[in-house]
Amino acid sequence: MPSRLIRLSLRFVLPLALALGLTAYAVVPLVENLTLRWFVRDLDARSQSLSNALQDPLGEYLATQNADRRIPQLFDRALRDERLYAIAFCDPVGKLTYKTNAYPASLGCAPAPESNGKPEALIQLPKGPVHVSSNPVERDGQYLGKLVLVHDMSFIERRSEDTRKYVLMLFGVLAVVVSLITVLVAHLSWRDWISSVKGILRGEIGPRPQQQSTPPEVRPLEGDLRALLHDLSMERRSRDDTAYQWTPEKLRTLLHEELAGDEVLVVSNREPYSHARTPRGIEVQRPASGLVTAVEPVMRACSGTWVAHGSGSADRETVDASDRVPVPPSNPAYTLRRVWLTKEEEAGYYYGFANEGLWPLCHIAHVRPVFRSSDWEKYELVNQRFADAVIREARTDDPVVLVQDYHFALLPRMVRDVLPKATIITFWHIPWPNPESFGICPWREEILEGLLGSTILGFHTQFHCKNFLETVDRYLETRIEYETSTISYGGKLTQVEHYPISIAWREPQPEDPSVAECRDAIRREHGLPDNHLLAIGVDRLDYTKGILERFQAVERMLEMHPSLVGKFTMIQIAAPTRSSLDEYQNFEARVRALVQRVNTRFSSGNYQPIILKAEHHDAEQVNRYYRAADVCVVTSLHDGMNLVAKEFIAARDDDRGVLVLSQFTGAARELHEALVVNPYHIEQSAEALYRAVTMPEIEQCERMRSMRALVKDFNIYRWAGRMLLDAARVRQRERILAKIRQHSRKSLRRVV
Repeated sequence: MPSRLIRLSLRFVLPLALALGLTAYAVVPLVENLTLRWFVRDLDARSQSLSNALQDPLGEYLATQNADRRIPQLFDRALRDERLYAIAFCDPVGKLTYKTNAYPASLGCAPAPESNGKPEALIQLPKGPVHVSSNPVERDGQYLGKLVLVHDMSFIERRSEDTRKYVLMLFGVLAVVVSLITVLVAHLSWRDWISSVKGILRGEIGPRPQQQSTPPEVRPLEGDLRALLHDLSMERRSRDDTAYQWTPEKLRTLLHEELAGDEVLVVSNREPYSHARTPRGIEVQRPASGLVTAVEPVMRACSGTWVAHGSGSADRETVDASDRVPVPPSNPAYTLRRVWLTKEEEAGYYYGFANEGLWPLCHIAHVRPVFRSSDWEKYELVNQRFADAVIREARTDDPVVLVQDYHFALLPRMVRDVLPKATIITFWHIPWPNPESFGICPWREEILEGLLGSTILGFHTQFHCKNFLETVDRYLETRIEYETSTISYGGKLTQVEHYPISIAWREPQPEDPSVAECRDAIRREHGLPDNHLLAIGVDRLDYTKGILERFQAVERMLEMHPSLVGKFTMIQIAAPTRSSLDEYQNFEARVRALVQRVNTRFSSGNYQPIILKAEHHDAEQVNRYYRAADVCVVTSLHDGMNLVAKEFIAARDDDRGVLVLSQFTGAARELHEALVVNPYHIEQSAEALYRAVTMPEIEQCERMRSMRALVKDFNIYRWAGRMLLDAARVRQRERILAKIRQHSRKSLRRVV
């Protein structure tokens, strides 16, 4: 046995020693050459600096009568630099006029460079190598001659010798250490160990009694190897998940398989359920929100906790002593934890910093962001309050925390500081601007540091991920791996990924009104003929949605194609939002004024080319408009994704209808069959709108079928599933590494 171990050790040590020797043989000359070049560059800089310093006094002395006395004195003072060996001055015709005693006569005024491959500034003299540089001397634009500086290079040889010695010592120590480790590893029973690992990989060794047992030395690694195999399988499934239809059931299965027993918490400003006082008593309301639609299946599957702002008029009356309420009310599946804010806190954190500062900053929609210190203080305070709520609700030290949107940029770091093992997924639902634009924010570093508390940071598009990486690179000292899209900051790694959000795909139900019924009903409600062309826009009344540009395109289309006057109407559903802010009040006034102008210009009788419905509509009402319209117009000036485009596609089970889509939406990067426009180009948008209302049905059908297939496959459950798969992969790797580290420490203690 000992002789076998010695032979086995030598089989590793001898090739290793040979490899290290060859590496050292190649590395030492390289290091010497690099060292020489560094020193020559340093001497070039020193020579240039010294020459610049001597320019003025030398020029003055040359013009005086006592130059023969003063110039040698000047050169002697300059020679106090210990590396400067000699100085000389040559007149314009190349005659050596002044020189110090040590200046080699062989150099003259035009030293010839060596041709042995070394830098031209190096010359070999009997006393050793020297560095020679010459610089012109001018005064008032007149060429007076050149100054020759000679530096001693002997110190470089000494340092090169030291460098060679240290490099060889490093490789020697490395060879000894690696050899010792190799010999230690060789003392394991390699044949049994390898056969056991192969058995695990083949599935021949396992926990069942009828299978062969695992040798003791392999047993600590068996679970880790199995976990790694499971991890690889999960990654492969993640890559191939487009072959499956993502559904709420599949999302629940994923949670049970990949995050079994893990605690999940969600943080958002908007709550999934609110309680409101009505004349009929307290009623439960569910806000129309893509976020709620996306995340609720996760919470139902894992029975987690959702932390949100309690904004309903009866929210306080329906929680317990710990501000919790089980939801959904009809069949409780998870806990809603409400956080309370004062009017001042909501004004500063939500309306102020989040929506007057970050919202216009990130959307770059030509509205100046407003930043106030008082708003920032409220933003910090509210983020800390929500972080404290998450920490108190966490039952374990490693929960999965899903942080939603720009309201909580500071929260990931706050949670990370208290729960370092937590897996924090932050999704930024709005665009991320370029570094120059984000630099406007006075607290840019604090926001970036807060977001880098995340384990995974998600955006809608790869373009937004790129902007974020470049912003971090500009304003923080971090290590960024662009190929893997990771950021290392404060000893922690943040994965930056794009997760295009979508909608919950819903198959048509028998009780749903047909497209024909919706068309007839909507036209009757607005007094329009059955064959009237109808376009629909559905947005919040927000300056980022391009509503003004949309109406201008309608006006321009009617100018260019007057035959459509009286036959075409644009219905705009514009839900009021943030109406307490001056910018939104001014925007609404501008929208109403433009609608009035266009209608005054083209109206006749009961006909109006634009119908503005500035009021809230529920999802069922909006769906009727989607099914009734010939065209859906989305002209956002800047949008993270824009789900209206996907909602319109999902509503058109008749495979008809045309989508006119802004190129500045995330959806435009997926829905290539839409008519993509630049909303700032009014004529282009007008032509696209005309093409949409006159498009043949066969072309409509081809485009819509392609887009419906994509939206169906890439739905909201896939969005949530991909993030949770990535979180599960990260958590599994962390656990494997922890086990391996623990096993390594135990093995080391046994060896010692």
